[in-house]
Amino acid sequence: MAERKTHTVVSAGKTEAGQQILQANKAGSATGYRVGAIVLWVLAIVAELVAVFYLFGKFEMTFMPGLWFLIGLIVLDLVFVIIGSQLWKKANHIKPASKKNAFLFWLWNNMGVVVACFAFFPLIIIMLTNKDLDKKTKTIATIAAVVALLIGGAASIDYNPISQEEQMAAGQAITSNVYWTQFGKVYHTHEDCAHLNHTDTLYTESVAEAIAAGKTRLCKTCANRDSIDTTGILTEENAD
Repeated sequence: MAERKTHTVVSAGKTEAGQQILQANKAGSATGYRVGAIVLWVLAIVAELVAVFYLFGKFEMTFMPGLWFLIGLIVLDLVFVIIGSQLWKKANHIKPASKKNAFLFWLWNNMGVVVACFAFFPLIIIMLTNKDLDKKTKTIATIAAVVALLIGGAASIDYNPISQEEQMAAGQAITSNVYWTQFGKVYHTHEDCAHLNHTDTLYTESVAEAIAAGKTRLCKTCANRDSIDTTGILTEENAD
């Protein structure tokens, strides 16, 4: 089997239509992703605290203008928040939370949004109320922080969540390997599904691995074709 370096997967064959089918790598443990997310989020809060200490005059910046220093910290903060959130969402797809408590389910799936608020909102308030900050620095740095908050929050929302119950229902209903595309959000039970005709490359593995890869919805066309009872299973009609 030939290694495909760009996606660290190995070739599993081709369809009759000439599409390449690649065996997807195992997703791994959710714990590692969660630890990585927490570490990055802590670093995001540290970047915010450094900015706060600077604003309170705890130290002086001599090697660069204060405005650029603040913007640099805001950008660093944003990077840590976003990457941490992606890792957390990956962990949630490997090991989803239960949907029995709707609020806790939402909170668990959107911890990145909460962290984004903590990472930027206090800083924005402090800059707006800081009387010692010059007008130019206050205006530009505050706008940068607000934009970072909006971007970080939007990037941290899990727009494609799945629950523990939905993952279990899908795994019990479908025991064979499924197929999906790199950018789609849907998995299919048939490699020759009409919704897959426009892609050159398919990935295949178990339902659990498809969900871990962010493909949380079963193709409705495939479900009808196999007469699958979709009770408790997330489905989608026309998507790849």
